[in-house]
Amino acid sequence: MAKINRKGKAAILTDGEYSKIRRQIRTEKYQLLLDLAWFTGERWGALVQVKVSDVYAEPGKPKEDIVFPGIIRKHRPDGSSDTTEIPVHAILKESLERYKPQTNSEWLFPSRCGTKPITWRNARNIFIAASNNAGFEVKGISTHSTRRSMINKLRKNGIAKEIIRSFTGHRDNKGLEPYFEIEMDERRAAIATL
Repeated sequence: MAKINRKGKAAILTDGEYSKIRRQIRTEKYQLLLDLAWFTGERWGALVQVKVSDVYAEPGKPKEDIVFPGIIRKHRPDGSSDTTEIPVHAILKESLERYKPQTNSEWLFPSRCGTKPITWRNARNIFIAASNNAGFEVKGISTHSTRRSMINKLRKNGIAKEIIRSFTGHRDNKGLEPYFEIEMDERRAAIATL
C-alpha cells in the first residue's frame, strides 16, 4: 500500500531497491518505462504518453536529450506547462538502444491496439506489483517514488536547485522543496561538523 505513514509522500528508493524492482519486471517495455522514470524523474502520467519521436533520432538511435512536450506534462493552475529536455544517462541510453519500439505505433509505450499509449493505471499496477514482489509492500512506494528519488539523489550530489528545477518544471524552490527528504545520515554529518 502506497505512502503508509509517510505524510502523503512517496517513499524514496535506493539504487539497490530500484534494481530489485526492475528485476521483477518481466518485459523490456516496462523495464524501459521504469528506467525512464528513474533517470528522468518525470511523472508517470507523462512517461506513458511519450512518442517514439520524442526519444529516438532514428530507429535504434536514441536522442542525446529526451523531449517531454508541455502538452503531456502536469499543468500548473493557470493551465500552462513547459516542454523540457532531459539529457540521456548512459545506462538509460543502453536500455533505449536495446528496446525496439513497435513500428506500427507513434507511441513509445503503445497499448495492445497500438493506436493509443498504455494507461497510467496499467503502468502503475505493473510497477506496484513489481515493488511488492521485490519485498517492498509496506515501504510506501508509489509511481512518484522515482521522481522523489531522482530529485533527492541530485540534491545529495550537490546539484543546484536551479538545475534540478530545469528537469522537474518547478518555477521556484517553494514547489521543489517538499520533495526534499533529509536523511538521518545527513543530519548526523551536520552535527559532526560542530
